[in-house]
This record gives sequence, C-alpha cells and structure tokens, in this order.
Amino acid sequence: MKKITLGIAGMTCAACSGAIEKYLNKQNGIKTANVNLVMANATIEYDEQILTQKQIEKFIKESGYKSTGIFKLEDENKTYKTQKIWFIVFGVLTLILLYLSMGSMLGAPIPKILDMHKNGIVYASVLLGLTIPFLIYGFDIFKNGIKTLFHGAPNMDTLVTLGVLSSLGYSIFAFVMITSGRHAYVENLYFESCCVIIYFIKLGRFIDKTSKNKTKQAIKDLVQLTPSAAYVKIDGKEKQVKIDEIKKGDIVICHAGEKFAVDGKIVVGSCHVDETFITGESKPVAKTIDASVVAGSVNLDGYVEYVAEKIGKESTISEIVNLVVEATNTKMPIAKIADKVSGVFVPVVMVIAFLSFVIYLCVGQGVNVAITTFVTVLVVACPCSLGLATPLAIVISEGMSAKNGILIKKSETLELVSKANVVVFDKTGTLTNGELKIAEICNFSNFKVDEILKYACSLEKNSTHPIATAFNEKAKEKNLKLYSIKNFKNLAGLGVVGEINKKQIVMGSGKILTHFKIKNEYKNNEEELTKMGNSIVYLAIDKKVVALFGVNDTLKDEAQEMVASLQKRNIEVVMLTGDNENTANIFAKKLNINRVIANVKPSEKTKIIKQLKSEGKIVVMCGDGINDSPALASADVGISVKNGTDIAMNSSDVILMSENLTKILDLILISKKTVSNIRQNLFWAFFYNCLMIPIALGALRFTGIVINPMIAGIAMVLSSLTVVLNALRLKFIKLNKKENKNVS
Repeated sequence: MKKITLGIAGMTCAACSGAIEKYLNKQNGIKTANVNLVMANATIEYDEQILTQKQIEKFIKESGYKSTGIFKLEDENKTYKTQKIWFIVFGVLTLILLYLSMGSMLGAPIPKILDMHKNGIVYASVLLGLTIPFLIYGFDIFKNGIKTLFHGAPNMDTLVTLGVLSSLGYSIFAFVMITSGRHAYVENLYFESCCVIIYFIKLGRFIDKTSKNKTKQAIKDLVQLTPSAAYVKIDGKEKQVKIDEIKKGDIVICHAGEKFAVDGKIVVGSCHVDETFITGESKPVAKTIDASVVAGSVNLDGYVEYVAEKIGKESTISEIVNLVVEATNTKMPIAKIADKVSGVFVPVVMVIAFLSFVIYLCVGQGVNVAITTFVTVLVVACPCSLGLATPLAIVISEGMSAKNGILIKKSETLELVSKANVVVFDKTGTLTNGELKIAEICNFSNFKVDEILKYACSLEKNSTHPIATAFNEKAKEKNLKLYSIKNFKNLAGLGVVGEINKKQIVMGSGKILTHFKIKNEYKNNEEELTKMGNSIVYLAIDKKVVALFGVNDTLKDEAQEMVASLQKRNIEVVMLTGDNENTANIFAKKLNINRVIANVKPSEKTKIIKQLKSEGKIVVMCGDGINDSPALASADVGISVKNGTDIAMNSSDVILMSENLTKILDLILISKKTVSNIRQNLFWAFFYNCLMIPIALGALRFTGIVINPMIAGIAMVLSSLTVVLNALRLKFIKLNKKENKNVS
C-alpha cells in the first residue's frame, strides 16, 4: 500500500469534499481516501499494483474537481492580493448597482436618465450592462455548479448557480418586456440580486480562504524553520551553499546565532541549542561531540561542525510537517455527523426550493414572489458553515499542538483523549528519568568487584533496556576495558544473555534465573535491596549467581504535579511496569498512585490494556515508544515520550517531543477544547439552517418579516463568519508553560 496527499482545486463546501471522498472510496484499489476542505487536499492510501497517481487524479476529475498534484504548502500572498483588488473593484460596482436599484425608494437623488419610471429602457440596459462583469466574475461558480449537478453530486455552487440563473432568466424576460413597451415590468428586474449574491458568495470565500490560511500558519511556520542556505566545509574551507545542495555525509558548519540546516551529528565543537520549535521547551540543550542536532534548531553560543545525516524529506522537520498534514486529513467521529448531513442536504434544499416555487404559484402569489422565494431558499441554505465547522478546528489545534511539541498522528485521537478516563504509565523512562545508577553491588564470588563490573558492563552495552544505561555510565566512570560478546540475545521482560571467553553470562531479574534453571540462594538479599527502592539485576556465570546489583532511578520533577492534575480531572492513573512489586510500590507511593501492576512482560502489558478496554474504559497508554510498542498500539491512544527523533518509525498515536510529562495535560486540554469547539460550530451551522430556511420560505410573512436573495447572501456570509471566529478562539488556549528541569 502507498499513501499520497494530493492538492484539490474547486472545493467550496462540505458537499464538495464529501462527494470527492465518496467517489474515491468506491474505486477499486483505493483503501481509504480522506478529503480535507480547509487544507484543500486529499490523503489517499491505495494499492500501487492496481492504481497509479495519474489514475487517481483522473478519478478526482471524474468527480467534478481538479487535482493540483502532490500537495505543497505554498505561499498564497500573490493570489490573495489579486483577489483583494477584484473584491474592492466589484464592491464599488455593487454599491453603484444597489444605489441605482434602491436609491429612489430611500429618497436618494437619481439622475433623470437613469430613473426607473421615466427612462425604464435606459435603466434596465444599465443594470444589465453592470451585471455582465459579475457573470464573468462568478463564472467559476456557475461552471462548478453545473458540472457537479451533472455528476450527480450537487454542492453549494449548484444552489447558487440555480438561484442566480433563475433570477437572471426572469430579469432578462422582464427586460425584453420593457423594451417591447410593457414598462410595468421595470418592477420585476432582479439584476442587482444576481450581482449581490455573486459578490457575497465571493466575499464569503475570501473570508473563508483568509481564515483557512490563518489556520495553516502554524504548519507553514514549521516549513519555514529551516534556513535557505548554510556553510559546508570543502577542502578545509567554508563555502555557502543552498539548502538543497547539501548531501548526506557533508560536513556542515553552524556558527553561534545560526540555525542548523539539516539533521546531523556533531563532530567538532560544542554549544547550547534552542529546540523550542520541536520540543515546546524553552530551556537550551547542551550539545557536544556525537550529539544529534535537528534542522531548524538554533545554535545559541558556539561553533560546531556536524555531519549531514537526514536531508530534505528525510529530516525531522519534514516528517513533522507530513505527520501534521496527514493528521488534519483524518476524520474525527464527530465530523461524520456533518459529512452525513451535507451528503443529503443540498438535494433536499433543491427539492424544498422547487416545491416553494410551485406552491407559491399555485396559491396565486405570482411569479415575482415564487421566484424570489425560490432563489432566497437556495442562497440562504448554502452549507458553507457546515463544511467549515470541523476541519477549521482540527487544523488549528493540530498546528498549535505541533508548535508546542505534541505530534498527533490522527485527528480522531483528539476526540478519544477528550473522553479518556484511564491513563496507564510505564515507570522506567516515563514517570522516572531513566537515568539509572548502580546503587548497590552484592558480590557472591571470588571475583574482584571491577572484574564483575567488566562482565556485567560488557553484556549490558548491547542491551536497549533503560537499566543498561547505569552499567554504561559505570563503565565510563571506571574506564573499564570491556570484553567482546558472542551470541548476544535480548530476552524481552527477562534480561540479556551472551558468551564471554566461552562462558555463558546471564543478566536480568529473578525471572531470568528461573528461565535458565539457575538456583537462586539470594532472595533475602533481593528483598533487602528492593525495600530500598532498587531495581534488581542478577549476574550469573555458567549457571551460577556471582553478583546482585541494586539499580536506582529518580522520578521526573513534574511527575507528581502531572499525576495529581489527572486525578483532579477524575482520570484514573495506573502504573504498569516490568519492575518488581516492592520497587514499583515505592515510586507509586511517592506519586499517590493507587493502582500498580508490576512484574509484567511487554506482551503481558498488552493483555492488561485490553482488559481495561473490555471494562468499557477509554485507555491512554504512555510509554517510551520502544519496549512498550505493543501496549501503545493496543491502547485507545498511545503516547510515546522521548522518541521525537524517530517519528517515522514510531507506532504510537501521539509523540511528545520532550520528556516533560505536563505535555499530557496540554494534550487533554487541547482535545477537550477542540471537541467542544467543534460541537459549538456544528450547533451554529445547524441552528442557522434550521432558522433561516423556514424564514426564507415565508414562515414569518404574516408578521411582515420577509427576506430577499440579497439579505440571504449576507446572512450566509455571517453564518460562516460565526463559525470561523469561533474556531479561531482555539489559538488562545493557555497551555502549561512550566519548563522541564530534566532537559540538559
């Protein structure tokens, strides 16, 4: 399966995106297709053995729209300026039209030659002449409206097209009658209504596009983080090159105050780096030789040379942008309400408008009232606000999350997090710093302590478990010369095993001794160390226990605050760890966590997550993204911490780009605010249509309240504006700004 994101031109409302999505998902070879109205693109997963990109673009064309190729976040300033100029020009023409057609009713002075009663033919001719530019201005609306109608997927443009052309047709008929001497028809001209409708539709789109661009700004900011040029070391000299000229393996130079151009590893020098854009943490991070650097981060105070490792689309920043764009193209369950409604809404409105036309004619209200009602219903019912309700909120919250070091892979994650009632934490490296130290060594052999450490550190240097870091640090501290290892194996949930000088070396918890049938005579020693809060590591050589290590860890500074905040929100906190029960309980007591599940293997963690879900709970699992991968994948929402540089390989739903656990509180806050905002948007969108369609039909005619097509156009713009402004409120969510003191 292959996944691509294509840009799509011509979408104006939820009916458009829904029609394309429905058509694409019907095609053989397409697994899933998600169309995003705000981003104007579609993310499509398809079988490349069956389909090609060209065939998919052909499907998009068949659905009545146009593919613009692989989606890119482009600068739209030029297009914006052009649209603004035309908007002003036609705004002036609209005012002239309204003055000519309505000025006399308001007592405004009108030149005699343009007086509708004294010079009806001239008046009608001028109105027709001014209408022609508007028909050209709105040609894209008519073209798209007719095309989608013939494709059997009518949308907002279809409603406007039918309304304007009906009004225009009747006005042209009245014009012919006037020129033939029947001057009474001067009262039946609706040219100004046609023009005003077109203008306000364009105004609505102008506002929508401006708002959409604002929602995409956080994503654009990420794209623009990397510099356009950098210095590369060639034959010992610095040479400035463009960013796309840098190749893997090049030695790139970064001076103080400059941004790193690509992802790489420092080979010369040291500095402090500002990685705020990727972690959301403002505290500088110290970088020395062999440390990884990320494109877009800022060198604050030193000269460094680094080897280019990830460039272009492989860079961390590119992966983040792609992930955020893909996330905005997924559907939240709540969004399906709007999709279902918009799929039937337009055809239903067309039927209602047609019936109103027929009924008004049948009851003798005349053609004027019938056609005015027909056009008003079509215009006032345009589902712009319905189409914007969900995607606007999602794009804003996804972009804001990314900017604060929270990467959300699917938008449905936001809805699930807002409903979560259980958060399960791995202990080591998640609730704790993972910076373990060897606190105690019990020697049960004739070996010297340093010799025991050589065996232990030699074996642990190949392990991926956080406990291995304690042995690696000890080896550096004592400058030990380590042995070479043969037949190394990492046994998940047990420990490690290998050969040194033809001796079998086994290291791990008490379980590994049982696994290899090694006699354990030191359980009392284990219990004593455990009571002190140590994790236990046995060392056995040739099936005989020679040493017992007590390894200590420390809680993250913000862990207590984070757990307390979750509990205040009535969210149950569970600690799930492979550590022994006593050690786990010591940490749990410090954190005030009541439910602790210890001594579990990675595979057993998955069973426990599934058991919690079977109880009807929405489960969030937070782990390190490596040993906890199965459990993260099994949870309703998997959150990985401290794995930001390996985004593409990460299997969790959310990636925290820093170790700061308060980001989880930010995620919950953003999710709740986003879901609430979407509900508000949907309410206003539905409320508007439920209120305005009956009024357009004449439900309040007996009170003297009647709306015409022009007022309908204004009302439609205001409804969209209400949703847009409400969605933009998400930008002002106040997140937890506490820094992570553990970042160094």
